Amino acid sequence: MKFKHFAPSAVIVFLIILASSSHCSGQSDTIYFGLTHHNNIVIKALLNESDSVYLMFHTAAHSVTLTTDGAEKQQSIIWDSEEDVKSWGGNSKARFSSSNSLRIGSIVLDSLPIWETINSGPGTDGKIGLDLFYGSAVEMNFTKNILVIHQATPEIPDGFFKVNLEYQDGMLFIEGTSTIEEESHQNRFLFHTGYGGAILFDDDFALETQIGSKIEITSKQELKDSYGNTFFTKMGNLSKFKIGEETFENIPVGFFEGDLGRQKVSVMGGDLLKRFDLIIDSKREYVYLKTNLMKGEQYTVFE
Repeated sequence: MKFKHFAPSAVIVFLIILASSSHCSGQSDTIYFGLTHHNNIVIKALLNESDSVYLMFHTAAHSVTLTTDGAEKQQSIIWDSEEDVKSWGGNSKARFSSSNSLRIGSIVLDSLPIWETINSGPGTDGKIGLDLFYGSAVEMNFTKNILVIHQATPEIPDGFFKVNLEYQDGMLFIEGTSTIEEESHQNRFLFHTGYGGAILFDDDFALETQIGSKIEITSKQELKDSYGNTFFTKMGNLSKFKIGEETFENIPVGFFEGDLGRQKVSVMGGDLLKRFDLIIDSKREYVYLKTNLMKGEQYTVFE
């Protein structure tokens, strides 16, 4: 697996297990991660105390998953059943394993359910989500390539600014403002480290703003969800995009056109989020942001 940067090394019901793990020692836990060329955060973990796995940290994921290819490399997982699941691009079937353990740094999770999927970030065996750290503050430091799991919201260092979050159905949403032909449009975005691009607009926003006729279209991009469903977006450059106190210029954005009803929420992805060091508070009410040295880097061009 190739990393752009590298440092060495679900559901609420099972999250109570954290109370009996080393995570509840009163200290912060530090987890090193790699950042791939697709802007995915990748963490090395130990499955059932025997199998090494590389998992994408996906803030919009609700459960732990392994891809079919990733599962084939593991000896310790036992699949109990197959069930119907609904994903971004449609309905599918997936195998389910009811009880596993996962060691991530000094954090150990037991009795952990795992779902099988087809896709994850390139080079990864599956995904973990923000729900694993329910009740804790999560610091995502792209300068040092570390996640820091704090028992409570820490003292916020100088230079960070605060932005409101909306926590809904286990997912985080953040406000952002887009400038289209000198007009400002505020919108809500899913906080989504699993999406490698910068911004993906929802269908209603694209229709209401007529963005397809107001910005230069640079390409079309194929996307696949976790279960292999394929769909296409148009890509273009937005003159300005603002989050809290920070403004970004000529930022790449995507949207669907002629396929209304598929994309119901706008998405803020890894190519934008990696340009901040950030702290999500323990109650999921605020995120504290500070731009890092990647703010001025070129945006990723996906082939």
